[in-house]
Amino acid sequence: MRDVQPHEIEATPGPFVAVGARYDGGHHVARHRHWRAQFLYAAEGVALVDTDLGNWVVPPERAVWIPAEVAHEVTMLAPVDLLNLYVAPSAAAALPQACRVVGVSALAASLLREAAELTPSNDPASREHLIYSLLLLEIARAPELPLTVPFPGDPRLAARCRRYLEQPSPHQTIDDWCEELAMSRRSFTRRFRAETGFGFAAWCRQACLLAALPRLAAGVPITTIAFDLGYDSASAFATMFRRTLGAAPSRFLAAA
Repeated sequence: MRDVQPHEIEATPGPFVAVGARYDGGHHVARHRHWRAQFLYAAEGVALVDTDLGNWVVPPERAVWIPAEVAHEVTMLAPVDLLNLYVAPSAAAALPQACRVVGVSALAASLLREAAELTPSNDPASREHLIYSLLLLEIARAPELPLTVPFPGDPRLAARCRRYLEQPSPHQTIDDWCEELAMSRRSFTRRFRAETGFGFAAWCRQACLLAALPRLAAGVPITTIAFDLGYDSASAFATMFRRTLGAAPSRFLAAA
């Protein structure tokens, strides 16, 4: 199905619904939730998914898995061609229980394109149902990518993390945050790691990476992005990027 309204998706019976849609850059889908889980695949463009627990950036030909009933909003950071698969909880029991960005195989991408043109079917022996079943197997084996910035549960820490995402810089220090939040370094370090799973420096690198990917996809020069993020050189930024994602910025986007 193409360009279907959210209430139509929710009302459609059956364990699977596949929907395709094209959005302009800057389009924002307000916070909402689904009774089904959602596999959101960016065939083209870059999308940002925001939840209470963190942000996930979805580059071209990657996807984010959103479990059922997780409140989220989506911002299109460039013109985006989205393919979505909605999966009922009964069919998603073997799939992840938390949000994650994953790589998408060529087979899964082809199946998603085909599924978006299908009419939902409840017949387990139908071609439609077999396509959905194979898609679930591909989603289950999809490799997770380090494209998330988790937020702490503590409201003050979460608010500070959101402000950092709006203007990330590798030059902010843990002491700067401790002073602003009136916390001891030891207390801050222990709580931050416990609630995000990251040390402070690693979390800041992830935040800078998340801020950089949409701009890279939009064609902004690497040198410009590096200096805007506070790096001393393009090579220093590229080193951080390569260490995190395993490829230079240019190769990462060329592969997409």
